[in-house]
Amino acid sequence: MKIEIRNLHARIENKEILNGINLDLSSGEIHALMGPNGSGKSTLTNVILGHPMYEVTEGEILVDGENITEMDTHERARKGLFLAFQYPVEIPGVTVGRFLKRAVEIKQQHREAGVTSGSTMPFVRELREAMEFMEMDQQFINRYLNEGFSGGEKKRMEVLQMLMLKPSFAIMDETDSGLDIDALKVVSKGVNRLRGPDFGALIITHYQRILDHIRPDYVHIMYKGRIVTSGGQELVTALEEKGYDWVRQQYGIEEEANEQPVESR
Repeated sequence: MKIEIRNLHARIENKEILNGINLDLSSGEIHALMGPNGSGKSTLTNVILGHPMYEVTEGEILVDGENITEMDTHERARKGLFLAFQYPVEIPGVTVGRFLKRAVEIKQQHREAGVTSGSTMPFVRELREAMEFMEMDQQFINRYLNEGFSGGEKKRMEVLQMLMLKPSFAIMDETDSGLDIDALKVVSKGVNRLRGPDFGALIITHYQRILDHIRPDYVHIMYKGRIVTSGGQELVTALEEKGYDWVRQQYGIEEEANEQPVESR
């Protein structure tokens, strides 16, 4: 999968947030997107996946050459896009097993028109193996999705969904937030298991620590609604040492008086 974001502008409630994003992403690549609060990182994820609250005012998003800017979210998901939420929602009444089985069936039906549900045994074996790999209690299969889960359990569940659905490209919105070091290692090994020519990811984070476990091929820094620079791991090291004020000074970004964060969570 190749994603091309061209001159993307977007707003919410008449507040401009994205101010001309240009970014190329592909399966087989791991990208990191970093930036201070209010820079527009979460807004970018919502716009890529088609959140209806956000209005694209200029530019386009292409997936394998096809403009998806006007597509509904479920249509984008069928293209192979996946969003791991910063704050995964609870879905009472729907068990983890039933949710994942139906999601996998829908993906298979989309690939093979007219396919019917077969035996559940291969699915159950794969799910149990993936849960074991993610160090999750097998009893979670029968629990309602994310209901009563800790923050770390919800983030593991996001990666479990990725392992089962095998998206072409995943956008991970601050998946590392709220994780202790053990949970971070487990989440990271799940992502690294998917890593290969058929999978890519955009990892959105404030901090270096997840990037010590999932080494990015490319690093982008976002500030005030635009990508101000791109590079490699050296950018992560520079941010860790100098903070985001260095970015503002390095690239001549002027702060506005009484500037308020613009990023919607």
